[in-house]
Amino acid sequence: MKKTVINISLIIVAMLIYILQANFFHWFSIAGIMPNLFVIFILFIGLFANRTMGTIYGLIVGIILDLTIGTKVGSYSIGLGLIGFLAAIFDKNFSKDSRMTIMVMVVVVTCIFEILSYLLMYIFFSIHLEIVNFIKILAVEVVYNLILTIIIYPLIQKCGYFIENEYKDNRILTRYF
Repeated sequence: MKKTVINISLIIVAMLIYILQANFFHWFSIAGIMPNLFVIFILFIGLFANRTMGTIYGLIVGIILDLTIGTKVGSYSIGLGLIGFLAAIFDKNFSKDSRMTIMVMVVVVTCIFEILSYLLMYIFFSIHLEIVNFIKILAVEVVYNLILTIIIYPLIQKCGYFIENEYKDNRILTRYF
């Protein structure tokens, strides 16, 4: 029952993030560059739930974004699915308790997503490589994502540990006592 409530809550959060991305952050864009909350959201799911759930949510959210936005063929689904998979690897190798570690993860994942998206745009649409413009876009988006991560980190951590307790059965001692 709890897993169903968690999944419904995550779907509602994904819809709220979509509304924020589509409406609210247009007012706070710098040269048309906005934060990418979906990268933080999928990283959060992959870190605190498990690899399968992070990858599946990344693929589903990516497919929905590909269908609604429609400018990048499959880049959101590939990128967000990869982020969900990488988040589980980060979970095994790094601590989620440190705000600095989470910030480094957000920087790495944002860079991977944007580089992959740019490469897919280059391959599919044969756009010209403009490295300086790309670095400017990447830098602004990384700063936006970092600021949002700093602001919502306590909420991410509290909700994340609740999800982790439900999905990762780490209750080994309770079996013996």
